[in-house]
Amino acid sequence: MISRALRTTALIIAVGCAPLAAQQAASSAPPVTYQDLLDGLKDPTRGLAFSGNYNGQRHSPLTSITPQNVTGLAPRWIFQTEVAARGRGFETTPIVAEGVMYSTGNANTAWAIDASTGREIWRYRRTLPDLLRVCCGQVNRGFGILGDLLYMGTLDAHLIALDQKLAPSYGT
Repeated sequence: MISRALRTTALIIAVGCAPLAAQQAASSAPPVTYQDLLDGLKDPTRGLAFSGNYNGQRHSPLTSITPQNVTGLAPRWIFQTEVAARGRGFETTPIVAEGVMYSTGNANTAWAIDASTGREIWRYRRTLPDLLRVCCGQVNRGFGILGDLLYMGTLDAHLIALDQKLAPSYGT
């Protein structure tokens, strides 16, 4: 039996991401504008904010999943984060733009993942100080996005800006 400390956390993506496969690659994606953020889920292939928009209604305009077909949903892929679940596990909402899912996880780790295949595009991790104390686990609440930059607040009180189109070096 694998110990709790060695278990990895997985993001499981259901059929609902299938429409994203037709989107452009991140390397040619237009920058995210203030208007894109205000428009929320006007373009249902993009999920740029927690709750889908600033109203916080968490209502999706997608119509491909219905009460009649919901029982037929199945995972398309599983992404193994290879980061031990410390504390309360994942507490993040991924951002999806132009077919790429951007997600943060435990211990200041972040990923860009191809939303149609589950293939890791890049990974970033900011090393934590040895004596860091946190109240509720080493969780992260996700990215913010504007222009070509992804913004991540870290557990040790830094604000990191990552270029969404470039693979950052692992560990800084």
